[in-house]
Amino acid sequence: MKTKILKLSSTLFLFIGMVTQTNAQDIVGSWEGKLSVQGTEMSIMFNVENEEGVFYSTMDSPSQGATGIPMDETSFVNDTLSIKFNQAGIKYVGTLQENKITGTFFQGGMELPLLLSKTVKTLPGNTALPTSDEDLEKLANWNPANYKYAVEDYFARPKARTFSFSPNGTYMSYREKDDNSKNHVYVKNLETNEVKKVIEEKEELIRGFGWANDERLVYIMDKGGNEDYHLFAVNIDGTNQKELTPFDGVKVNIMNGLKEDKDHMIISMNQNNPQIFEPYKINIVTGELVQLYKNDDAANPIDGYEFDKDGNLRGFAKLRDGVNIDLYYTLDGENYEVKKQLSWKDSFSIASFNYATDYAHDAYVISNLDSDKTQVYLYDLKEDKIIKKIFSNDNYDVSGLSLSRNRNYELDYFTFEGEKREIVPVSDYYKKLHKRITNKFPDYSYSIADVTDDESKYLIFLQSDKLYGTYYAYDAIKDKFKLLYNLMPNLIEKDMAEMRPITFKSRDGKTLHGYITLPKEAINGEKVPVIVNPHGGPQGVRDSWGFNPEAQLYASRGYATLQVNFRISGGYGKAFLESGFKQIGRKAMDDVEDGLQYVIDKGWVDKDNAAIYGGSHGGYAVLRGLTKTPDLYACGVDYVGVSNIFTFFESFPEYWKPYTKIVKEIWYDSDIPEEKAIMEEVSPVFQIDKIKKPLFVIQGANDPRVNINESDQIVEALRAKGYDVPYMVKYDEGHGFAKEENSIALYKAMMGFYAKHLKQEFKQPIKD
Repeated sequence: MKTKILKLSSTLFLFIGMVTQTNAQDIVGSWEGKLSVQGTEMSIMFNVENEEGVFYSTMDSPSQGATGIPMDETSFVNDTLSIKFNQAGIKYVGTLQENKITGTFFQGGMELPLLLSKTVKTLPGNTALPTSDEDLEKLANWNPANYKYAVEDYFARPKARTFSFSPNGTYMSYREKDDNSKNHVYVKNLETNEVKKVIEEKEELIRGFGWANDERLVYIMDKGGNEDYHLFAVNIDGTNQKELTPFDGVKVNIMNGLKEDKDHMIISMNQNNPQIFEPYKINIVTGELVQLYKNDDAANPIDGYEFDKDGNLRGFAKLRDGVNIDLYYTLDGENYEVKKQLSWKDSFSIASFNYATDYAHDAYVISNLDSDKTQVYLYDLKEDKIIKKIFSNDNYDVSGLSLSRNRNYELDYFTFEGEKREIVPVSDYYKKLHKRITNKFPDYSYSIADVTDDESKYLIFLQSDKLYGTYYAYDAIKDKFKLLYNLMPNLIEKDMAEMRPITFKSRDGKTLHGYITLPKEAINGEKVPVIVNPHGGPQGVRDSWGFNPEAQLYASRGYATLQVNFRISGGYGKAFLESGFKQIGRKAMDDVEDGLQYVIDKGWVDKDNAAIYGGSHGGYAVLRGLTKTPDLYACGVDYVGVSNIFTFFESFPEYWKPYTKIVKEIWYDSDIPEEKAIMEEVSPVFQIDKIKKPLFVIQGANDPRVNINESDQIVEALRAKGYDVPYMVKYDEGHGFAKEENSIALYKAMMGFYAKHLKQEFKQPIKD
């Protein structure tokens, strides 16, 4: 047995055979080629190694979101390379001539020519920069205490999760973790209790799955976190598994399931142009595709499509001049006319057509065209006029509504998020159900995780700031609740910390909201260290009340966690959102600092013992905080954060590029001299000399949003000045770590970093 490149995989390769060739080393390396399958090109790479006459190989298949797949047999005899992958019925046989291998790829009865060329397989970024695993382990060991709860207690995946009913309620699907931390998908027959594994998770993660109909599941995967999602489908007994979108370099979005057409769904892909997405109806059994509309104006692309329940395209939003939105609508299903011309800053979205009426053009619309906060209207799309306003909240944006397909699309409830998520019942049916749930579970926030088509069975998901999450099954006919699954029974509620909503004024008089999670020492009157945690986004994103594993881990070590919904955060109306435009790294950071001052003034935290940590924009805020106010923080942890706004813009994935003008209106425009100067001022990489405090940097190598170059730049610049900057890079991750072992390693190192650079921790009770 032989362990291959550990940075990529811990997969063990099989001993195959021993054949020594005089030119054996000529075959060693990476060989890349393209298969032509029904007019579609698919990249294939074989990576061949030879050790003392024993050949090993792996295969990379980007179109299937897979890398480092170990092959079962590899041989090289008489200049002929033979590779077999038995599980997939794959075989390749080719003859080496100089730096080319001419051969045939066999699979499923197909014989396809495949010419391979020698290539160099490279890892993203500067591979000399990441800190070694040994040194990161030493960092983690700065936090050696035997606490009641370990890092794994907070960040190991639940043994089972993501429960959902089949539409008819006969089956339940869920994910279950095995001893190797692989999360497979199972289906349970609720009548016979028979359980079947239907989707096996291998090297690449199953990023999401769900019911397409009563007999078939769909799921998506990408390659190492690159977010180029591919769609797969499988029967509930595990048979007829098929990749539905085997297109290299193409990203798939699921747009609409079709309840009225069980064998089809609507997806969008950027297959014809990587910058723009077009809609397709896809057969989830055969993979047959029908393009539903052409999005062929790359300069003014369609930004979103509106389909009805029958899969008819009723309208779309088209970007114009990079910053304006034209809303198109059709009366006859063929001709689309502009109904509204809006700014990208405006909000006008169809939540659902009103299927309870015979008039085809009634819709529930969520809009802020006539108000600061988004409100819900019943709207006549044909006449382009409001019928009536049906719900609003004075302080917060309305976020959604729910209709009952089973009861002729009766309106059940509205939702908005204030200090907590709020549900406002509307129908008599749902008022009774809401009262039943809230009376049964008065101290928890609930959501309807799933419901069968006939509404006889509900999945109720309960959570609070101290409860990770619990599923209950509710039998609506028998009016009975049954505990289905506690996701993290090892985390005892009474041991968890309280997350308190806070409200305070910014230095320029703006009302701001956020949350403080306080350890028991702070409740008892001690001033504790604090982790300031700005959120990602930043525009339209906000922090929310609920169970936060990071904040609970910090509290268990004696740290408070501060989360501020600074200007530009979502949910508080368009004036609040837009007040943060052109203020990223400036007034948005002032708000974070003002939140820290507020919790200092309340006597909860130690003003000389604050760290700053965040991911994505939050990672940028860490770097900006250490340069803007270098004496305010004791240390910082930057997780996939932007360091240079100029290179951040230059590295946008193709499908972001049509929105560059909008991003420049949110951030800054380098074509405007005054704003270019601001970009230089607020880009941390240009302010290295101001960084005085320790920094820990974390990055996923395949991140399509914040390129690894952003982290490389800040690490390289600081090390050039003699700073010791621990740098964790995972080469099988993207924008945030999704693999359990990587997340656990991250938080262990992070807690060691805090233990090293913050004052002595408050010790919690050790394990019994």
